[in-house]
Amino acid sequence: MISPCAAPLPRAWAEINLPAFERNIGKIKATLPPHIRYISVVKADAYGHGVAHIVERLLQCGIDHFAVANAREGADVRYIAPMAEIAILGPTLPEEIPQALADRLTVAVSDEHEIRALADFSRRQNCRARINLAIDTGMGRMGVWHENAEKIFSVLAEAPELDWRGVFTHFSSADSSREYTELQRSRFLAAVEKIPPELRERLTIHADNSAGLETFSRERPFNAVRVGILQYGWQPAPGTLFEKISPEPVLSFKTRVGLIKNLPAGTPVSYNRTFTLEKKSKIAVLTAGYGDGIPTAASNRAEVLIGGRRVPVIGRVTMDQTLVDASALPEISVGDAATIIGESGSSCISIEEFCSRGDSIPWEALVSITKRVPRIYCGLRR
Repeated sequence: MISPCAAPLPRAWAEINLPAFERNIGKIKATLPPHIRYISVVKADAYGHGVAHIVERLLQCGIDHFAVANAREGADVRYIAPMAEIAILGPTLPEEIPQALADRLTVAVSDEHEIRALADFSRRQNCRARINLAIDTGMGRMGVWHENAEKIFSVLAEAPELDWRGVFTHFSSADSSREYTELQRSRFLAAVEKIPPELRERLTIHADNSAGLETFSRERPFNAVRVGILQYGWQPAPGTLFEKISPEPVLSFKTRVGLIKNLPAGTPVSYNRTFTLEKKSKIAVLTAGYGDGIPTAASNRAEVLIGGRRVPVIGRVTMDQTLVDASALPEISVGDAATIIGESGSSCISIEEFCSRGDSIPWEALVSITKRVPRIYCGLRR
């Protein structure tokens, strides 16, 4: 019942299966043509998996290009990967620029103002800022609007203080609309075609995230993809490519039974009395709650696994504890493991199920497992 990955176990923990992560990387790389660069997205503490061990394993797998959300995350990755290419996908605040450039991070720019400010700073500091140009093809977030990109290309070409390294866009609906994704792709390609050929040939050009790989164009000018949630073992959308890769979930989320008690019929449980026992019941108090990453939306809806058997969450999930009805379990003891996401015996609670019971999505669920939940790594190389 207790995981073999570590002992003694904490009150709640996330098991990170590094061999499964490595197998996922191998499967994904095997689907990509040789000229396509694998950019590993490790923002938000590697989607909650722990950036230090994840980046180390990626380096061991030959991945040397990483994407983060901001300069602080980039600095963390730079400490682990001194020689890697590290691209910031989000906007960089003016006060973050000096450190971002000192850490040799590639900054994403969206407009002429950002470009000229970076050029002025680089000139004063006698350095060259590394930049990627973001193009907005219909996400409405980062980037110059695709119809206005040609002017920005000219500004960049006339700024020797800048080291222009790449150009990218972001698909808004790759997991739900092939038609809109293709519209965005065609807009991006039309814009990129206006980059002078001698410049375009040396740029890293990418549009596809994990979900976009299902409709990925393997022809140039594309020469890179951004792989996020797929490498962590979760399928971003239905698709034959994802079935072929068959990624293995890397993270399991578990807690423990902290208390067992019997209560009579008619007893309301937890805050606001949202659940009342219909019969005499055995209640198990789990030592994790929304302070650990179990959403309150899972109240009275979710199930967990104890000893390989499903038991329902009853009452409102609280900050530090969650109640389950363990009446169907003849043998249960304080200290037993309870699986919130993952396998127990022959049973499994997938992240998709967890999210459906908690009104969430896998990306959100993974990064919502809080810092007070230690990550326990299986398959570390000594």
